[in-house]
Amino acid sequence: MKFHIGLFLLRITVGFTFLLHGLDKFVPGIEETIEYFSSLGLPGFTAYLVAFVEIVGGLLMILGAATRVVAVLFTFIMLGAIFFANLPEGFLGGYELDLILLVVSIHLLLSGSRFLALDSIFSKRRRR
Repeated sequence: MKFHIGLFLLRITVGFTFLLHGLDKFVPGIEETIEYFSSLGLPGFTAYLVAFVEIVGGLLMILGAATRVVAVLFTFIMLGAIFFANLPEGFLGGYELDLILLVVSIHLLLSGSRFLALDSIFSKRRRR
């Protein structure tokens, strides 16, 4: 039971973190985010794609829906953030948060999180 509660806490925390980061991409205006992505050599539309995945994926993660699928998407986003944006900054003040979010996303991908999750409700209905 302790393991399930721990995964639940990781799932909620990572979902909330990605949700807020996705919403934050629209706060100064998505145009600024597009410019930032372009300055990294990424196509501007990837700003919309990343923001969408972070917002929708964050909500799904909090609800415990498609946890493993969302974890895969978060893993790719964090790999991109580390290698395209924060690696030159070094660990402290650079990619430390990205690395933590990457590792937690991989952990949720491998373990799932069924405690208080929509995934577990739907899978129980399918088993009947």
